[in-house]
Amino acid sequence: MSPFSPDHPGAAWALLTQAQRDAAYNNSAAVADSAQHVAVRNAASAAWRSAERHHLDLPYGPSAREAWDIYPANDPAAPCFVFIHGGYWQMNARENFACLAKGLLAHGWSVAMPGYTLAPEANLARIADEITRALDWLAGHGRRYGAGGKVVVSGWSAGGHLAALALDHPTVYAGLAISGVYELAPLRDTYLDKKLALSDREIETLSPLRLPVVGKPLVIAYGSAELPALVEDARAFHAKRAAAHAPGALLPIPRADHYTVLDQIAAADGMLTRAALELARDF
Repeated sequence: MSPFSPDHPGAAWALLTQAQRDAAYNNSAAVADSAQHVAVRNAASAAWRSAERHHLDLPYGPSAREAWDIYPANDPAAPCFVFIHGGYWQMNARENFACLAKGLLAHGWSVAMPGYTLAPEANLARIADEITRALDWLAGHGRRYGAGGKVVVSGWSAGGHLAALALDHPTVYAGLAISGVYELAPLRDTYLDKKLALSDREIETLSPLRLPVVGKPLVIAYGSAELPALVEDARAFHAKRAAAHAPGALLPIPRADHYTVLDQIAAADGMLTRAALELARDF
């Protein structure tokens, strides 16, 4: 459990003010130039999305955000990197992260980015189900769009959480969870719950730290300059998996914050790109 969790026996969570609890998970406030990072990433993604070979807005479900953007490999049997966007399940869109595809495309992979309905229109249980249905669709249709290879599922922030949940999907062979939240209980005491409205059942069944360990390889990455709550969640989740002898490294990215950590997946020689390549070595 995270030391920020009210379920942790030594937690000081109950002693924190509301402002302190909110700050414990507020990545935007913790990184002084976060708005600039977001603006640069969004602009780069818009340019990449309009210029590169791709298949955009492929629907996998009935709602507007239930769609894929696929950046195909020349070989449709090449590994497929599925990247799930973040934003605390209530912000952002797959379009804002298109530029991150270039790192693994440079190695001959395909990259596929699913969208999902945001809170409060969708609760977290529905969001997790949408990712499952998205992966079902990819398994049936991905090859037609140049993304038919074995899947490494990944995501950042809320997407890291969703990637951890998706590890047990039959089409997924390995995972790379970046800067995720793996224990949901503390979020109910923060500003984030205004839109999430987390239920007891969602906390119990959608917190990766509370679920049985999936034995597939999973690299758990985080920036060393991230908020302590996210760092400790990553460490606790890796420790739980290691105790069950599940494969996958704990990968701190030196000096990276919650936003600059993504530089390591956008670059062809980035630490996260190399981690994905290593996960795929066996297949």
